[in-house]
Amino acid sequence: MNGRTERDDDTPDRAPRRRPALMLACYVIAAVAIGLDQWTKTLAVNGLDPAEPVRLFGGMVYLSLTRNPGAAFSIATDYTWILAIVASAVVVFLAFLARKIVYPAWAIALGLVLGGAAGNLIDRIFREPGIGLGHVVDFISVLQPHGRAFPIFNVADSSLVCGVILIVLLELTGHGFSPAARRAAGKEDEQ
Repeated sequence: MNGRTERDDDTPDRAPRRRPALMLACYVIAAVAIGLDQWTKTLAVNGLDPAEPVRLFGGMVYLSLTRNPGAAFSIATDYTWILAIVASAVVVFLAFLARKIVYPAWAIALGLVLGGAAGNLIDRIFREPGIGLGHVVDFISVLQPHGRAFPIFNVADSSLVCGVILIVLLELTGHGFSPAARRAAGKEDEQ
């Protein structure tokens, strides 16, 4: 026996079935990530003083309120509107791709990436200084306040990074998005 069950949808003689429950799971994970991200950002904006970081866990983590007009590591700070357009395209692509999910791990991975991208996109659209120019609220700083030891981030960033790491791990271990990708990875392992 090779460990496969009759329920496996990636057998060569059987076309994979889209699983609506996995698409729904992806959207629910994304919605939870967005909700948690926006809730924590609201708490940060209303409760943190940018000049006085809050020290947690003996200085392992600081809550330092900042607003980032750029991408990760404050890259492209003068191109906020371009970042909003790119983020919009990514969110639309991921929402469409979620309709094709056939494996549970991919529902989790895409849900995390979709939630992270959408969480920061909401900031770019609705936060000051204006529509499409909004600054992303960041407030989690590791080891030192104000992102001095490691770039400051938020829940959306964490969701996005965890989702991307999961995608990389899935791909590297031969658990690709599609049955064809998994078969190709299996053939490479045989050679």
